[in-house]
Amino acid sequence: MDVNFDLLKRIAEAPGVPGREDAVRAIVLPELRALADEVRVDPPGNVIATKHGGGPRVMVAAHMDEIGFMVRFIDDNGFIRLQNLGGFDPRVLSAQRVIVHTHRGDHLRGALQPASKPIHLLQPDEIKPPKLEDFYVDLGLPVDEARAAVEVGDMVTLDRTCERVGHTVMSKALDDRLNLFIMIEALRAMGAHEAEIVAVATVQEEVGLRGAQTAAFGVDPDVGIALDVTIAGDIPGMEATSRVSKLGAGLAIKVFDSSHIPNYKLVRHFRDVAEQHGIPYQLEVLARGGTDAGAMQRSRAGMPAITISLPTRYLHTVNEMAHVDDIGAAITLLARYFEVAHTGDYRLG
Repeated sequence: MDVNFDLLKRIAEAPGVPGREDAVRAIVLPELRALADEVRVDPPGNVIATKHGGGPRVMVAAHMDEIGFMVRFIDDNGFIRLQNLGGFDPRVLSAQRVIVHTHRGDHLRGALQPASKPIHLLQPDEIKPPKLEDFYVDLGLPVDEARAAVEVGDMVTLDRTCERVGHTVMSKALDDRLNLFIMIEALRAMGAHEAEIVAVATVQEEVGLRGAQTAAFGVDPDVGIALDVTIAGDIPGMEATSRVSKLGAGLAIKVFDSSHIPNYKLVRHFRDVAEQHGIPYQLEVLARGGTDAGAMQRSRAGMPAITISLPTRYLHTVNEMAHVDDIGAAITLLARYFEVAHTGDYRLG
């Protein structure tokens, strides 16, 4: 399957930390309006697009927010201290570039550095791993100009582009912009359906699945599907027993993570659809981590829920990497499932 890289690039590169998903929403809205019968934005900022049908209501969710920061403090030298929004590994942040998105609409590029003496001046016993709270942004501005341009609460995002690399795409924020793209393209690729399909671009997933929780309560679906990324541990330093998934071996159908245990009949239905259409897939067990399905499963009186994952290397870094063939497989499986979702029986009693 050919992947619409231009659309993926626009979605991935748009800035949008939890609570500030505006630029992503501006891209997603026209795409969904062209594919759905009804589109609305709810109070928290979720985009909810419905394709009408007479069968069960199926909610599919992919989150718009990316991990990032907000401005917490500007010190007397003009350096910006940060509040993280989402989980970072401090080891991968040193010497990155960031963009401060100001309240006036300016985009100020800066250097992200840990508060430490230069390596040339450190004694061996002084070299320690950085802590997240040690990092600051250097805008190259004196304090009066920094404070005039930037306010506490301004959004800070990592500064990287989305590129093709071999048989993969690599970018910041493939978690979860890649699955926003997959959701849109699956709606485009699907055929006749009886189920009512409700595609939701959710907010604030990285800080507690908040958008999915409110959206699921309002939509009240019969089936909940989260689209997210998962660890592709097929890299040096990882044992085979801990790899979770492998790049290029197909999409991943989750059977466990720490936020939810998927309905096993729903898992079986997705596997049957994949096998019927020759779509490659892997089964995923993720010991730590969660998705919007965890919030959907707990909404109201609950529902059968599942996560369809995209194997991705180097999660929560600026070099997240996913295989083009896996992207195509996920789009195809989701489209084919939508067409037969009304045939599923996921009752457990």
